[in-house]
Amino acid sequence: MSSLFSFDFLSPSGSLLAAAAAAVPGPSPQVTGGSNTALMMFLAFVAVTLVITYFSAKKATGSTAYFAAGRSIKGWQNGLAVAGDYMSAASFLGISGAICMFGYDGFMYSVGFLVAYLTVLLLVAEPLRNAGKYTMADLLAYRLNQRPVRAMASLSTLTVSTFYMIAQMIGAGGIIKVLIGIEFVPAVIGVGVLMLVYVVFGGMLATTWVQIIKAILLMAGAFALSWMVLARSDYSLTQFFTSVSQADYAGSREAINLLTPGLQYGVTAANQWGNWDFISLALGLVLGTAGLPHILVRFYTVPDAKTARVSVVWATAIIGVFYILTTFFGFGAATILSLDQLPLAASGKPDGNMVAPILAEVLGGEMFFAFISAVAFATILAVVAGLTMSASTSFAHDFYTNVIHSGKEKTQGEEVRVARITAFVVGAVSIFLAIKLRSLNVAFLVGLAFAVAASANLPVILFSVFWKRFNTTGAVMGLVVGLASSIILIVISPSVMDPVAGKALITGDPIFPLKNPGIVSIPLGFLGAILGTLLSKRDLVAESKFAELSVRAETGLGAEKASSH
Repeated sequence: MSSLFSFDFLSPSGSLLAAAAAAVPGPSPQVTGGSNTALMMFLAFVAVTLVITYFSAKKATGSTAYFAAGRSIKGWQNGLAVAGDYMSAASFLGISGAICMFGYDGFMYSVGFLVAYLTVLLLVAEPLRNAGKYTMADLLAYRLNQRPVRAMASLSTLTVSTFYMIAQMIGAGGIIKVLIGIEFVPAVIGVGVLMLVYVVFGGMLATTWVQIIKAILLMAGAFALSWMVLARSDYSLTQFFTSVSQADYAGSREAINLLTPGLQYGVTAANQWGNWDFISLALGLVLGTAGLPHILVRFYTVPDAKTARVSVVWATAIIGVFYILTTFFGFGAATILSLDQLPLAASGKPDGNMVAPILAEVLGGEMFFAFISAVAFATILAVVAGLTMSASTSFAHDFYTNVIHSGKEKTQGEEVRVARITAFVVGAVSIFLAIKLRSLNVAFLVGLAFAVAASANLPVILFSVFWKRFNTTGAVMGLVVGLASSIILIVISPSVMDPVAGKALITGDPIFPLKNPGIVSIPLGFLGAILGTLLSKRDLVAESKFAELSVRAETGLGAEKASSH
């Protein structure tokens, strides 16, 4: 797709953050980093969360306490935590930049992320909470053959979580370097170490409260920044949108109507696939969220399905308000800032990912800039902690306990110990890869995470709950085809291949024209599950358990007894 700015590799969620990471080598004419006030606020946030982790560690003694916070989280608390887990730094920094640069097209990210939670609310949250225990695979294994299903579900979870986390951490290094002056490598290591402290010692309870605090801070920052922007238009929406329709970036470029669709995803001579790219991206956003492991595990922290539904309603409301607010500081940046105030990406073009912190400094001074910087830091920590928690839980519970040891722990507390060790391994690998891949544009990693979630995880979740004939072969085929197709299509897409040497991971003409594979890989995931089921022998045992699963998924009958084991 044609792009005038640094958003050449836009994909869902954290890919925007990854695009910011590409700006690490570039000069920063306005934001030079090293703000002592921002550093103090960073340290204050870390201190508060470490105190929470200390007290949480005393409670994280059993499997239920460690993996699911003792199922003690209230609906509004889990709603805040879900929102905190979902609203990454990419949402705050990347989407505001996309709206600033591409107007209406950038705002479609906000719409996609919000609509995605309707899928979660209507199709996933209640059955998952009623039929599962700690992970997505618990639902799949309820009436299917446990070992193959859990093994593939664990692989899918680890794939999604690791790719997502690497992109987040690379972005973290770039953002922290710009905002407070800490160099890339120590910044990534610092984020990784803090993440491991939360997960290894505090478990899901500490991770949940980190996400709650982050959500509150993020909403406070978004409200304050939006209020300051509207003050420049005398709190008149008519005046505000009139200025948006005539945006000239404080006189630094020809006026453009940012309310016009097609600035990013329109069909141009350079890119004939803009509309299809948009549709593919939309599918990934709306359907991928319902299959993201670190979002799904949050529904196991509440005591019952009713509370799970309440938490999704809270999360949807919070996320909806937040993404509406991105309109104000995204569009506001286009009318208040000039292009020469933005730091430059490695390509030498303005880096739109930094518009929110720069706007905060222009409107609120150094103190507000420091607060917004601390919020960006909090968002990174909360998201990577949630990703690590979901990855370690899946490996320990699904693969180690249920695949290797047939559902039995050798010693009491072994599952929790394995999860903690896995968290160390996942964290160390992510830190290492983030440092090694720092010079590459890794936006495709997060695009891949969403594509895998929508292509592999969602079909098997839906078919397990709603299709009686569905069997183990169908589940394994759905996971394999969804996982493989999304990876292969990403590898041969413009996100990874470019004819100009040095612009992408692989030099050469892209074979697949779209940057997000969702429009192809999602149907393939469903097709793989369907054909795997229809072409294999009927599983009468799985079919006999369908009615039982349906009743439990819809009513919660028997869920509390199973969850307490």
